[in-house]
Amino acid sequence: MPVYEYRCPDCGLKFELLRPMSAATEPVPCKRCNNMARRVMSVFAAFSTGDGGEPAPVAGSSGCSGCTATSCSSCHP
Repeated sequence: MPVYEYRCPDCGLKFELLRPMSAATEPVPCKRCNNMARRVMSVFAAFSTGDGGEPAPVAGSSGCSGCTATSCSSCHP
């Protein structure tokens, strides 16, 4: 089962739940205030190993503030 993120519109709590895909879009009770929370878009980052063994971002995070490029090569030749 996948993990989904939810946010409560009343108290603002953002939390994760392990749920079946068939129930992903159904509102769930907030863990803090028990009001109904809705699913939000999740953000992820993927890393690989660079030539020197250091972690290198592959997707989700360029490491540059405000950068919208899909590759750091456009910013860091």
